[in-house]
Amino acid sequence: MPRRRSSTPPPPEDFEERIVDIDVSSEMRESYLEYAYSVIYSRALPDARDGLKPVQRRILYQMREMGLRPDRGHVKCGRVVGDVMGKLHPHGDSAIYDTLVRMAQAFTMRLPLVDGHGNFGSLDDGPAAYRYTECRPAEPAAAMTDDLDEDVVDFRPNYDGQLTEPEVLPAAIPNLLVNGAAGIAVGMATNMPPHNLGEVVAACRHLIDHPDATLDDLMRFVPGPDLPSGGKIVGLDGIREAYESGRGTFRMRATARVDNVTPRRKGIVVTELPLSVGPEKVKERIGDLVRSKRLAGIHDVQDYTDRTQGMRLVIEIKGGFNPDAVLEQLYRHTQLEDSYGINNVTLVDGQPRTLGLRDMIQVFVEHRFDVVRRRTAFRRTKREERLHLVDGLLVALLDIDEVIQVIRGSDNTAAAKERLMQIFDLSEIQVQYILDTPLRRLTRFDRLELEKEGEDLRREIAELTAILESEDELRRVVSTELADVAKRYATPRRTVLLESAGQPAATTPLEVTDDPCLVLLSSTGLLARTTTTDPLPREGGRAKHDVLTSCVTATARGEVGAVTNDGRLVRISVVDLPALPPSASTPSLSGGAPLREFVSLERRERVVGLTSLVGGGAGLAVGTAQGIVKRVSPDYPGNRDGFDVISLKDGDHVVGVVDLASDDAELCFVTSDAQVLHFPASGVRPQGRAAGGIAGVRLSPSAKVSWFGAIEPGTDAVVVTIAGPSDALPGTVPGAAKVTPFDEYPAKGRGTGGVRCHRFLKGEDTLLVGWAGAAPPRAAAASGVAVDLPTEHGRRDGSGTALKNAVAAIG
Repeated sequence: MPRRRSSTPPPPEDFEERIVDIDVSSEMRESYLEYAYSVIYSRALPDARDGLKPVQRRILYQMREMGLRPDRGHVKCGRVVGDVMGKLHPHGDSAIYDTLVRMAQAFTMRLPLVDGHGNFGSLDDGPAAYRYTECRPAEPAAAMTDDLDEDVVDFRPNYDGQLTEPEVLPAAIPNLLVNGAAGIAVGMATNMPPHNLGEVVAACRHLIDHPDATLDDLMRFVPGPDLPSGGKIVGLDGIREAYESGRGTFRMRATARVDNVTPRRKGIVVTELPLSVGPEKVKERIGDLVRSKRLAGIHDVQDYTDRTQGMRLVIEIKGGFNPDAVLEQLYRHTQLEDSYGINNVTLVDGQPRTLGLRDMIQVFVEHRFDVVRRRTAFRRTKREERLHLVDGLLVALLDIDEVIQVIRGSDNTAAAKERLMQIFDLSEIQVQYILDTPLRRLTRFDRLELEKEGEDLRREIAELTAILESEDELRRVVSTELADVAKRYATPRRTVLLESAGQPAATTPLEVTDDPCLVLLSSTGLLARTTTTDPLPREGGRAKHDVLTSCVTATARGEVGAVTNDGRLVRISVVDLPALPPSASTPSLSGGAPLREFVSLERRERVVGLTSLVGGGAGLAVGTAQGIVKRVSPDYPGNRDGFDVISLKDGDHVVGVVDLASDDAELCFVTSDAQVLHFPASGVRPQGRAAGGIAGVRLSPSAKVSWFGAIEPGTDAVVVTIAGPSDALPGTVPGAAKVTPFDEYPAKGRGTGGVRCHRFLKGEDTLLVGWAGAAPPRAAAASGVAVDLPTEHGRRDGSGTALKNAVAAIG
């Protein structure tokens, strides 16, 4: 079989084969080092002076070269991406556009440098393509690129040598600290959190004024990062370590509160999340934990985040679970709490270095010194050149006739220049400027303008020279410019710094135990429960706001009833009420929740008191405005949330309810015509819910019951009465008050008229407020503000003492 002929032509006779032996390990090492240096220096790490990576710097510079300004219209992002890629950054459009998008995202940058128009993405979704979005520089970007045309930084050739680009931007903003940075290079990475502009500028100015300032001095101005998403930073030891060495770790925690998301259900409302954490990620993680039964107590998760109300993630809690304990579980197992590792690796003089807080501020301040020094020298040179021309033109104007004669007598322009230089002792530049000046500029008015311009130029040159020759003046200028930047762009701190997380989650039970407690109702309609059944303190410390009008015993997982003026009882789940800590068990419910969140009422319906649904005691007693009294048999239906406890006559309504501890209690009425009647509860037979009660107190034709309640045996009780005119609007007249021991009023039989409890003076014809109960009494206005009552005295039918403010409730 014949051999096939090769298609490759034979080498020429003078061809000498050259093979170079190269060590593979050496070639790999050198090539890899070149690649690593390119990634580190040209792509991944920011410069410590302007805090920008090359692609960020090129985007801002090219937008400036394109004539884009914050006060001009937006342009397609595709135009910017194309110009940057074609002229400065040949690394692909996706890298450029991704960087541009991040510079426009307010949840990524503490101080965005690009003003985006369109869909620039969210924490959970990416942006639209660059053909659909538009952009322009944000106002802070102008401060980053100002003065570039005044020789403030060095320029270098672009990738193909046809154009030039700045090695670093002038950067009037300490961008490295304000916006932070993140990047992965070869063998190293950087991760810097954002900070507050006002705080960083204050630290920079302090270092300018005190060059020997320590880290502790600077941390008085910069206590910690300030994240764009807000939230909380828990634990400051890692921040102190990072500010000292350049490396450290801290924990970010979401801002969440326990609130009533429905009238009967509590929830956790998350309004701020850790940096780079989106609500959808948290929602998905919670769903996974619930399905795997690693997290209990979650009823539902809803994301209400939008552009109007911002971040809002609502996590509904099942009944019987402690919301605070569930929140601690969420912190432990979800991204509601996340860690952040600080690694301040940045380029200093072209070399990667790990910097602490003081070093980063020092590098930026030195950069600003250099920028202002070069800018000042440039401006002085420009003004000196202009002054040189102005002085030459003024010399010509002083003897304009001779100048014209010399020019006319010269054979050509070169001869005219030579003769003018010799006769008037002018430089070539001055002579050329004189020859180029139109004749219309040679008027007397222009001469005056030139003289004034010369004076202004000399003054400006002197000021610029003072800056260049005085280190203190240079520092003053840099410090003043930084103050102007902070005034224009600084915003209040968003992130809260906490030394520790507080009480460990292990001490908070997940489910609320069915312990005995008290349910409290205040005069301003706030409901709460205590974590103990200890009696409320009645001596010492006056309450500054609100008073208790009803208090019943219950269990944490039980129910209580709210009785309305229409004679209706509405069930309330105790576990849904906000729990007051033991230290808050005082006559004030500042930590309670509004009654309307738990009870649905008709238009004119209001709650007059609470009743316990737990067995024991002598049952519920009800008193009405027309003097009816009723003891209700506790045969309450268990399958209904609301039902009637008394049948009311037309025009009548319930004025008070009370849980009786025993039949020995004294039922008490206080009427509007200043009569007090009390009689034993044993004289009233319990009735079913459909009954209408029996006569309790006999009323005069124009009177009505002002208050109804009960006094338990052995109680140190008092009667409080406040008299005033009946024609006054409610809450407008303070009236006259009297506090009298309850023992001063003898008992009468049920259905009688009682005894007088207050003597009316001139202008008084009715009781504005009546009350009887355990001493000491507390009074409050309609707003809940405390009102001082007079001291107790023994005259049961005496007149009252004028009050300074109107009283709405006593408790």
